[in-house]
Amino acid sequence: MFESIKAKTGAAKLQDPLVVIAIIILSIVLGFIFAKGGLIVVIAMIGLLPALIYLNRLFNKPSLGISTLLVFSFVAIGLTRYLVGVPFGLGIDGLMVITYIAIFFKNFYKSISFDQANRDITYLLFIWFAYAVLEFFNPQALSKTAWFYAMRGMNMYPVLMVPLVLILFKRLRFLYMFLYIWGIFTILGTLKGLQQLYIGLDPAEQFWIDTVGGVTHILNGQLRVFSFFSDAGQFGAAQGAAGIVGVLVATSIKGKRNKIFFLIVSTLGFWGMLLSGTRGAIIVPMIGGIVYLILRKNVRIIVVGGILMAFIYVFFAYTYIGDTNYQIARMRTAFRPEEDASYIVRLENRAILKTYLADKPFGGGIGSAGNWGQRFSPQGFLANVATDSWYVQIWAEQGMVGLVLHLFILSYLILKGFYLVMFRVRNPELAGILGALIAGYAGVMGASYGNGILGQMPTGALVYLSWGFIFMAQQLDREFSYLVSVGQSPQSLLIKD
Repeated sequence: MFESIKAKTGAAKLQDPLVVIAIIILSIVLGFIFAKGGLIVVIAMIGLLPALIYLNRLFNKPSLGISTLLVFSFVAIGLTRYLVGVPFGLGIDGLMVITYIAIFFKNFYKSISFDQANRDITYLLFIWFAYAVLEFFNPQALSKTAWFYAMRGMNMYPVLMVPLVLILFKRLRFLYMFLYIWGIFTILGTLKGLQQLYIGLDPAEQFWIDTVGGVTHILNGQLRVFSFFSDAGQFGAAQGAAGIVGVLVATSIKGKRNKIFFLIVSTLGFWGMLLSGTRGAIIVPMIGGIVYLILRKNVRIIVVGGILMAFIYVFFAYTYIGDTNYQIARMRTAFRPEEDASYIVRLENRAILKTYLADKPFGGGIGSAGNWGQRFSPQGFLANVATDSWYVQIWAEQGMVGLVLHLFILSYLILKGFYLVMFRVRNPELAGILGALIAGYAGVMGASYGNGILGQMPTGALVYLSWGFIFMAQQLDREFSYLVSVGQSPQSLLIKD
């Protein structure tokens, strides 16, 4: 009977008694499920089909997992304003885990090669993760649950994400795809921010402002724009990084349409940075620009760029031009810390922490400070002292030992990136693009001194993916040279499988 069904095609199969019986049974079962489960089950069943299709594509093409992760990192935390109580942040973890599973099943009948991930960056990030595991046993820590939540963004995401990039995104087309996804969400982010500022907040955003976000996002009656990001600080830093990376990519990439696209990305990125009212975000393009000037090894560009950077500094630090504009006036305070009361408070908090941590070389435990400390151990000392800075939080939770280790790894990565781009990449276009990624990463490092930016999404994902591409510089350069030798454009491979 089964063979006769296989032999039939099209609508004729529906006339077979076995198929009719199966359809009737399935209809009865689904009807019973829907009747018992209600609307939620109906919606879940409807969503099951696209989920199965996605999983099918993911297990056939694991690189889809990284693309999805990148997209999800932009919107995950913002979605919590619309679906309260849903742990979208854990979706980042789930996507990484399922992507590793997809790699396993994709290579089920052959050995999996991890040669691509066999690099110094992987070992360094593993050491950083291993230190976090040891911190689980820190006797100063008050909550093991807080350790789990806080450790993910600080220590676990880089050690899981970077090897995925090295294994799955090892071709030039993925580099261009990464830049375009980043650019598209930069444009959307600023457009959403403009809507918030000039049209108004939607009901979910207004509820968030009224209940949680108003304390930090309404200053002197002015809204600090946050777009669909977690907060204005993250929005400003991400847009600032996109602004500097966009303009630098535009100066290097070939193709008129590409140049126009990334100039638009840069313009809207800087605009979004100003809208956020995040003063520390201005450091991202400042430091990024200086780093890029050094990488280019061109005296004329260094002189012209240096003059431009000096002009920007003088404009903000020594003039009052544009002070009638709230965003410009707020950014200007970043260059005049002596006039900023919050800066004085930060210095006082750091003095308090210095005394408290004097006999705690391993810190007070991961998750004991900041939001996680206030949530899981509000009675703790560190939960009641604002850390503000990413590095101060590392110092407070993981001690001077952890801070030194962290700074060593970050410094090694940027210095190795300098070496690869300046002395190992021969193609000017690729060197310019990778140099732009290094500049963006350096800018985020600088901004993290004033705000807890580096480990949060989407900035963390952008930085970790950038690391992967930078450390594959020589491999990408060889592919670039081959494509040029056969008359192909790397951008033409963007949409090919």
